[in-house]
Amino acid sequence: MLNRATLLVFLLVLCHALAKGTSFAEDEDWSSEKQEREGKWLPAESSDWFLLRRSKQVIKTDAGEMKVTESYGGRIVDKPMHIGFINMEPKSLFIPQYLDSSLILFIRRGEAKLGFIYKDKLAERRLKTGDVYRISAGSVFYLVNTGRGQRLHIICSIDPSESLGIGVFQSFYIGGGGACPPSVLSGFGPEVLRAALNTSGLELRQILKGQHEGPIVFVDDSHAPSLWTKFLQLKEHDRLEHLKKMVDEQAESGDDEEKEEEAEQTDWSWRKLVKFVFGCENKEREKRYFAKSPDSYNLYDSKPDFRNRFGWSVALDGSSYSPLRRSGIGVYLVNLTAGSMMAPHVNPRATEYGIILYGTGKIHVVFPNGTAAMSAHVREGDVFVVPRYFPFCQIASRSGSFEFVGFTTSARKNRPQFLAGGSSLLHTLLGPELAASFGVSEDRMRRVVKAQGESVILPAEGASPGDVDVRRGEEEDRREEPGRQRQMLR
Repeated sequence: MLNRATLLVFLLVLCHALAKGTSFAEDEDWSSEKQEREGKWLPAESSDWFLLRRSKQVIKTDAGEMKVTESYGGRIVDKPMHIGFINMEPKSLFIPQYLDSSLILFIRRGEAKLGFIYKDKLAERRLKTGDVYRISAGSVFYLVNTGRGQRLHIICSIDPSESLGIGVFQSFYIGGGGACPPSVLSGFGPEVLRAALNTSGLELRQILKGQHEGPIVFVDDSHAPSLWTKFLQLKEHDRLEHLKKMVDEQAESGDDEEKEEEAEQTDWSWRKLVKFVFGCENKEREKRYFAKSPDSYNLYDSKPDFRNRFGWSVALDGSSYSPLRRSGIGVYLVNLTAGSMMAPHVNPRATEYGIILYGTGKIHVVFPNGTAAMSAHVREGDVFVVPRYFPFCQIASRSGSFEFVGFTTSARKNRPQFLAGGSSLLHTLLGPELAASFGVSEDRMRRVVKAQGESVILPAEGASPGDVDVRRGEEEDRREEPGRQRQMLR
């Protein structure tokens, strides 16, 4: 009797331990205390676990701003990624810099000029709404809002895998010079810079202390009047005289000692500036300035990978856009009509990050143990993440279309596995084994699986023509059930 009681207690303890071990939500690694302690924030109890809410403003000036939504990381996210939002006023410049993180830019709205160093040469790309472009970590670049009277809105992925670990990313500004932002050149002593640049102390002080407006600045005369702004607005034949006048004015602005030093350098500076602005050989300058670099890729101009009357989707990977191969990041864009659904599916190769561009909808995510992980309403500007292997779907509200763009943590073809619809796993697995796994007849399983004739993007609830067939099949199953149970008992 004692042995039986002891065995019973042991079995109860074992069952409890197994139940706790297989319960995803109760696993110790998912407690908020442990996540916070390890820097892998995840709410312990929340209906929006996979909405990224932690956002910080990293840049703010009169000419623009940049905000970053941080990924919480954690063991379920195979490659943590931050999402950046850059907003720039008309005629503004994001000054030259390089980052310790790779960026993939998506132009949400507006037009931009991207200048960057490519194979030791300066290259430029004109970008428009829908364009995608990659900037590798350590590559110097700048951005100019070229849209007339239009704000520039950019969404970018930020890969922290190469980061120094100081904040979400670290900028190294080439331009600047004042306290905000300081140029990296400011860190060298005057003697070093004078020798390295072969210039005077006065010129150094004017360059390194002349910009105090921040990382995003205006470049038009109404916001930031300057000699250089006026110079760039002149016609080409007037620039030569104006350039000499600028040099002369700089020479007169210092004290006697500085004037003497400047006088020794004026002739050299004059020749260097003329050579820099106009170039000794126009062909050589054009070759340097317009270095051949990879083209951008426009998601709106490309042919959708899938389209039906309920929406469309575009997936961009390394096979269709080679710069993505080096980043290991994919890009996608989805548009759903009112009330339609991206069918429940699983990404077997990548974690997916999404940003709502416009409209409202709902995101459903499922835990591996078959319980609901998240069922959250989303709207424009919200950011969500779905870990690799987790089933999920997106549904547009009935009030209008729903569009979202995003990034995946693999540049290979993702090949999502759909759990419903005409191209689903259930269609592929249809047979006696699938029916037995659900404990229903094969005929009933076939009726349920084939009731949805659409694929990938599905119609609103109740719009499927298969509803009547399913209800008819359920009635037939109820009539057949007693005979099937007798056959199984034999």
